[in-house]
Amino acid sequence: MPDTQSEQLHLLPFGGLGEIGMNMMGIEYAGKILLVDCGLMFPEAYMFGIDLVLPDVSALKDRAEDIVGLCLTHGHEDHIGAIPFLWRQLGEPIIYGTCLTLGLLRNKLKEFELDHLVELVQIKPREKINLFPFEVEPYRAAHSIVDGVGFAIKTAAGTVIHSGDFKIDQTPVDGETTDLARLAELGEEGVLLLLADSTNVENEGYTLSEKTVGKVLDEMIPHCPQRVIVATFSSNIHRIQQIADAAKTAGRKLLINGRSMVSNVDIARQLGYLSIAEEQFVDLREMRDLPPEQVLIITTGSQGEPLSALMRIALGDHKQIKLEPGDTVILSSKFIPGNEKAISDLINNLYRRGAEVYYEKTSEIHVSGHASREELKLVHNLVKPKYFVPIHGEYRHLVKHQQLALEMGLPRENTLVLENGQQLTISAEGLTRGERFETGRILVDGKGVGDVGKMELRDRHHLANHGLVILMLAINQATGEIVHGPEIFSKGFVPEDNEKSDALLADAKQAVCNLLQEHSQEMLSDWEELRVEVRKTLRRCFNKQIARRPLILPVILEL
Repeated sequence: MPDTQSEQLHLLPFGGLGEIGMNMMGIEYAGKILLVDCGLMFPEAYMFGIDLVLPDVSALKDRAEDIVGLCLTHGHEDHIGAIPFLWRQLGEPIIYGTCLTLGLLRNKLKEFELDHLVELVQIKPREKINLFPFEVEPYRAAHSIVDGVGFAIKTAAGTVIHSGDFKIDQTPVDGETTDLARLAELGEEGVLLLLADSTNVENEGYTLSEKTVGKVLDEMIPHCPQRVIVATFSSNIHRIQQIADAAKTAGRKLLINGRSMVSNVDIARQLGYLSIAEEQFVDLREMRDLPPEQVLIITTGSQGEPLSALMRIALGDHKQIKLEPGDTVILSSKFIPGNEKAISDLINNLYRRGAEVYYEKTSEIHVSGHASREELKLVHNLVKPKYFVPIHGEYRHLVKHQQLALEMGLPRENTLVLENGQQLTISAEGLTRGERFETGRILVDGKGVGDVGKMELRDRHHLANHGLVILMLAINQATGEIVHGPEIFSKGFVPEDNEKSDALLADAKQAVCNLLQEHSQEMLSDWEELRVEVRKTLRRCFNKQIARRPLILPVILEL
């Protein structure tokens, strides 16, 4: 990616446009780059075996010295989760964030043995940071996690406002509202470009306050006859506080369950963001000695993750926590797109064990952390940007947010919908799409980062849908004589020890034998050509007889 002219401002989106997750934006001015967020995404359904998805930052490979810092809006995984994987690749930048955001990040860095290497600088709303040629001012942004901020980023070319994730909650649990007063002041001073959260642009009106969930919990929990299990996101500190308060009012002790939940509760208590007395907690041994009506469990697993604590409870696989008929389970979170089937399976299994289940579609036990249409309109009116680019959302969200800006009078030439890897230049001539730069998705599978690509995913998809056929063949290298085989084995293709299947594989074996008899010794000694011909022969045979397309793996041994 080449240096650019200093009088121009450039946007470099690495993730978060046209998708939910993997948020990462670069802002370039005078040859220097400021990064905002560095998040990950959880795998989509077709990504068999993949654990995490990271943004591809290879376009910055030769620009590490130009990066002046990495500023974080808040502590959600889709904004900070990729840092341990990419920090070195980014040239080991200094990282700026609020107290809780850095607390959560520090815990992740420990897992990678990076906590003593990464320089973390704590920031506070309205306290400016000089990262020449940028002056960065964080401002408070209410969200579903404590200590969120947006950024006013000033350059000689003008001010860019990056909203982060936000909503206009007038009654947040901690009293920290989105700083509309500062946004209004910035709007009066003049804003060149607004980058704003688009997640809830399809929702009319206003997003409900987080406190409405607390009221529902206060009313619901005292009427639950036995144990109560509440599943929520481990980063939603406000929600956890309200659950704990409702439990205390109902005379219930708290058990914290799930690794990330235990970790985040400890961090939030240490930093003063959670106010729960030590005597309110119990461990698993103490829980067993309490009557069920005096217990409330806060756990992870609200999205139906296969190995999560709640899913193991629902399947009866949890060693210490067993559901009993009459227990109540509350899923205090939204159905994240793509997780609907897993969550439905979770709910069904909970009901099978006799639990009463409350969730988003049946009860008001979750509210969003993102601004709805009227809140977005308010921010647009306060900021009055010259240019606007929607961020943080699937492609339809970005388009609808652009339409909202047009409805409010912004000239069409002053707003664009960008995609990841599409550079945008802002200059005296207006908005101009620049050349595309390399971006994409880096897949994490176990300890492997980036070693699984499209070809491997294709093969995994093929295996999952069509099964595997392996052909074993041993050939004398000197004479071309077939020493052993062909033998055919299959997995996930046709039933084993089945008369029809045995006949099919026998026909396939005969087809390969005919192929070998028809070809010369020269062809038999060319292993690559032989593999191709064997694969074609088997593919034709299977397609003709049962119209199936397994992954075919010829294994040819040299003897």
